Amino acid sequence: MTSTGTAEKKEGKQQSKETSIHVPNPHLQNMREDVLYHLALGTGTHNLPALFGDIKFVCTGGSPLRMKAFIIYIAKELAIGNPGSDFPNLCAATDRYAMYKAGPVLALSHGIGMPSIAIMLHEVIKLLHHANCSNVVIIRMGTSGGIGLEPGSVVITKQAVNASFKPQLEQTVLGKSVFRNTDLDEKLADELLDCGKELHQFNTVIGNTLCTLDFYEGQARLDGAICSYTEDDKMKYLKAAHEAGVKNIEMESGTVAAMCNLTGIKGAVLCVTLLNRLQGDQITSSHEVLLEYEERPQKLVGHFIKKRLGKK
Repeated sequence: MTSTGTAEKKEGKQQSKETSIHVPNPHLQNMREDVLYHLALGTGTHNLPALFGDIKFVCTGGSPLRMKAFIIYIAKELAIGNPGSDFPNLCAATDRYAMYKAGPVLALSHGIGMPSIAIMLHEVIKLLHHANCSNVVIIRMGTSGGIGLEPGSVVITKQAVNASFKPQLEQTVLGKSVFRNTDLDEKLADELLDCGKELHQFNTVIGNTLCTLDFYEGQARLDGAICSYTEDDKMKYLKAAHEAGVKNIEMESGTVAAMCNLTGIKGAVLCVTLLNRLQGDQITSSHEVLLEYEERPQKLVGHFIKKRLGKK
């Protein structure tokens, strides 16, 4: 083989490794049909390659309404469809999640918390696999509580850390604890940070994200129905988190990071901060201000997608 042929072979292997979606479940190949129950889709009922084979960006957030607004926004940014075009919910046969598509962009809701987003990710990753997609990026866009940041800042997650500030997700499998890495792709995070700087519209930072199991006690709040600790206890914990590099707190990043790592998909999490938790527990900004904050991750991701597609 010539040196050129050897180089091409190496390049081909590199490209294959970069683009492949690894689904680490040998049982799938023995299934006659794969029913993606919570998305109301399936290999026996839908032509998944025809419907979704062009997907390059999976953008997800908690709220169905927010995802519908995002798909309308990104379609306008990419000049897909006509002004006023409607984008139907592709999994309207279920009320668990909502899914919308505009060209290479898939936008879908994930609900609240790690169990909810894990179910969605299991099925959407299988969807991408069945559709023979390649070079896919998964991005969670959301809201969070900041630690030491001004409200409205957008945090791009470097590591999703647990309650002990370790970059790992504990998953119980067959009654045993399995620990999974929760580092997110550094190059993708840096690329998103550059996009934030180019926008010049709001503060954008990279930092660790504390991923918790609930909204109240797990996040050291004093305003839940149950609280067994003092305000001093709370402040000591939040300051320890800040010293460990934690910039914000939310409830899904650990699952996103772990599942992307296991399947070879490049993933990112970017959340806007609605308040500084070192100054209080309850959100006091007006509805109008909060709506503007919620648009910031979408604007950053929109800028990123346009750059990736050469639209800038």
